[in-house]
Amino acid sequence: MDPLVSALQRLGIDPLVSMPSPGSTAQTQTENAFGFKWSQRATYESPTFQAATRTWLLERYCGGDERVVGTWLGGGGRLILDAGCGAGNPALLLFGEHLKSNDYLGVDISSAIDVARQRFSELGLPGDFLRANLMELPVPDGSIDLALSEGVLHHTDNTAAALAAVVRKVKVGGRVMFYVYAKKAPLREFADDHIRSEIRALTDAEAWDALMPLTRLGMALGQLGATVNIPDDVPQLGIKKGQYDLQRFIYWHFCKMYYREDFSEAENNHVNFDWYRPLNSHRHTPEEVRAWCDRLHLAIERLDIQEAGITVVAIRQA
Repeated sequence: MDPLVSALQRLGIDPLVSMPSPGSTAQTQTENAFGFKWSQRATYESPTFQAATRTWLLERYCGGDERVVGTWLGGGGRLILDAGCGAGNPALLLFGEHLKSNDYLGVDISSAIDVARQRFSELGLPGDFLRANLMELPVPDGSIDLALSEGVLHHTDNTAAALAAVVRKVKVGGRVMFYVYAKKAPLREFADDHIRSEIRALTDAEAWDALMPLTRLGMALGQLGATVNIPDDVPQLGIKKGQYDLQRFIYWHFCKMYYREDFSEAENNHVNFDWYRPLNSHRHTPEEVRAWCDRLHLAIERLDIQEAGITVVAIRQA
């Protein structure tokens, strides 16, 4: 198959397909939040932010070995579905030059799709883009060679149902790649939902500003460079004994206040906004993820479990 034929042409999709139908209140709010976030290009396009994101993507999906991507896409001609592409960041950073020889279709429910289209164009990379709901993808079932859904499925009304909707579009023998949030310690879970509720009535711009003091607190704690030694496990709070950086100890167990020393204040706030603003923001356990894969006949090639989330690379078997 000629890789220069566009993804939309190969799939027989009308590029003027109608806008996604209205979703639930939480889904609509989440859609608007991500449209706002990805429009703030200065908060995620610095070389430092991009390099850190690429390293994290390669670590989770490829065990840090970028050559693995070539085993998926080398030779070209494959159909790639980026389900919930946002501004196209994960695909650009993970697939890179392979996008030139494969047919890429980025789909997103939000206005971020326009940012993705613009960024691909600026980089001289081919790609088709469609604004659509994952639950209503106008993509023929069993047509996709590789589907990526990086940090998206948990932002729908139902994570498991969204995964199933994406898997249906993948060929038997095709590859499914996704990342979902992991459940955290109980007080962290409470604080996450509390803060999300506190900023719910604000506009996106107001919520961005409202989260800045939280970001600055995380930065202040991180800049202390202090450590804390926990002598015993505290199972009631999900805490394991050991020595922790103070900022990260609070971060994982009590309240997300993202901080990286090499990120600007706006870049740190970008990460906190990404976490706290969307109303749809489900967290899951490894056991749940394995059960979904079993039900959907996905043979797991790689399962990366971290405190932040769970990453899966799997092959559709049936």
